[in-house]
Amino acid sequence: MDKFSNMTMFASIVKNKGLAAAGRELGLSPATVTARLQALEDRYGIKLLHRSTRHISLTETGSMYYRACLEIIDSVKETENLLQTGTKEVRGTLKISAPRDIGKQYISPILSEFSEQYPDVVPYLYLNDNLSNLAESGLDIVIRYGELVDSNLISRKLASSRRVLCASPQYLAKKGMPITPQDLAEHDCLAMVRSNEELKTWHFQDEKQHNVVTVVPKRFSDDGEIIRQWALGGAGIALKSILDVQEDIKQQRLVTVLNGYMKNFNASTSSTGANLNVIYLSRQYQPKRLRLFLDFLIERFAAKFG
Repeated sequence: MDKFSNMTMFASIVKNKGLAAAGRELGLSPATVTARLQALEDRYGIKLLHRSTRHISLTETGSMYYRACLEIIDSVKETENLLQTGTKEVRGTLKISAPRDIGKQYISPILSEFSEQYPDVVPYLYLNDNLSNLAESGLDIVIRYGELVDSNLISRKLASSRRVLCASPQYLAKKGMPITPQDLAEHDCLAMVRSNEELKTWHFQDEKQHNVVTVVPKRFSDDGEIIRQWALGGAGIALKSILDVQEDIKQQRLVTVLNGYMKNFNASTSSTGANLNVIYLSRQYQPKRLRLFLDFLIERFAAKFG
């Protein structure tokens, strides 16, 4: 079997998270997919996937091979378009993940504008706050807050941000204004859950010291927009990114508290630790649609936030 067919098969296995599902997509039996994958690994003397009866995951070498497969498959598709039409058309899918607040307020309108210019690009916008393995997710780009830890990925800043504690005027009128981080023990706090981790340890840095407060939240959610809506409804105090709530603050629907502290979910005191970033796989080659959208996205954020 030729190398390109093997690359297409391997990309399908990763995308569909299984050999049988890839076989159904490609019209191949599970036994054929298994045999071809084994032959591919034997040819190069490497293990590409960790496999069990219920789950597959990429090895480090497999992740590198998968990225190369995507690059080559996209390159072939663009070349075919060029041969068939005489122009290098911009077409294909664009899969993006963003936090729900940011996705609704900023990314969705930008995608609508981009789609008007490039109608043959089909966008998928997934709204969630979870962190995932980008190589295995099938996503093109992920938009997230915070610093990058994976050296295999590229991160570019979309906007400077910081975390703020905020609550509705009605809540503060009833419960009072916290003066120190320790006062949060007497307040109703609203906390995020991320990848099954309860983010209830909040860090505060002022000119003198670093304070760590473990709050006892009254409500949890894995959806940042739900946290914001609860805060707007007077349910308690939320630790949010300023980009999510700046319009609410401007309209006095929310009030910030403990403004003399740098706040975060971790011990980082870096001023860049809460910035909004766009993250994507480190590739020498990128599909034209992805390059265009990244430039479009960064330009729109620069125009809005400077």
